[in-house]
Order: sequence, then C-alpha cells, then structure tokens
Amino acid sequence: MKNLVVLVSGSGSNLQRILDTIQSGEIKDAQVSLVVADRECYGLERANNAGIEHKLIKRGKDFCNQLEEILPENTDLIVLAGFLSVMTEDFCNHWAGKIVNIHPSLLPKYGGKGMWGMHVHNAVKNAGETTTGATVHFVTPGVDEGEVILQQETAIHADDTPEAIAEKVHQIEYQIFPKAIQKVLEKI
Repeated sequence: MKNLVVLVSGSGSNLQRILDTIQSGEIKDAQVSLVVADRECYGLERANNAGIEHKLIKRGKDFCNQLEEILPENTDLIVLAGFLSVMTEDFCNHWAGKIVNIHPSLLPKYGGKGMWGMHVHNAVKNAGETTTGATVHFVTPGVDEGEVILQQETAIHADDTPEAIAEKVHQIEYQIFPKAIQKVLEKI
C-alpha cells in the first residue's frame, strides 16, 4: 500500500477526486495518510470528513521544515492539489521524483511565480489562446519547471470567459490527476 500526503490551500476538490479514485480503484493500492494545508480551507474539512489525519501549518519561510517534521516515515508520494505555497529548494531536492503538482495550463506556458488559479485563465484569455489545458508535473526548485508527467488540452472558444476556461480546465484536472498519480506510483 502506497502512502500519499496531499497538500491543499483551497476547497480540496482535487483532494476529493484523489480520494474517490482511490476508493474506485483507479489509483491502485494507495491511501492518503495525511492532508496538510497552509491556510484555513475547506480541504481540511474534506480530510476530516473522510477520517484522514490533517494538519494546518501556516504558510511562511518555515513551512517546509515543519512539514518535514510531521511527514509519516512511510510517505511514498507528496501530492500538491491546489497548493499555493512554494516549496524550498532543499525540500524539493530531498523529495525529488516524489512530489507532483497539478497546474491549470499547458506548461511551460503560463507557469511560474504568480501564475495560479484565475491569474492563469485571465492571462490565457488576454493572450487570445485557442487552446489551454492542465499539466501534472514533478515539483522542482524552479516553480512549474519540473518534468511533465501528463498533459491534456481543450479548445477555447472566442466567447469563453476566464470563468468558463477555468471550468474546462478543472474538468481536465479531474481526468488526468488520478492517471498521473497512478503512473508515478507504478514507478516508485
């Protein structure tokens, strides 16, 4: 049984998708052993409702050190699911190949510092892009620069609002995140 630690900052909808796909068997022989948030958020409530241990570590320069102290020894994979804090270089290097993130664009486009959530979708719309999508990638010290594990795109129509683009991308995230996690777990 592989042990996942999921980091969240928001509603936890991708966390819920991970939990659902573990239960359905799409993600095989795995469990979420800990959920950690960097701010008060509904993701913590989802973890509580699922009976999963959960912790709040306030965001800041000491976040990664505090996280390292509470990670279960048997952690196989750390999953950033709508997690907004940037991990330190030391933490990323220590967990290299064992931290994944989902990003709401077709990286390397619209990645990097400040590119998250609606900031990405507004930038995509303002640039007049005809496609966008989501990317699951390994986490490295460079923000959104890690190796791509899985990507999927969707068309953008001229009349799509940034909110409509966000909804399309979220649906893609639900599709590819479990597949990417399973792919990584098979190699661990």
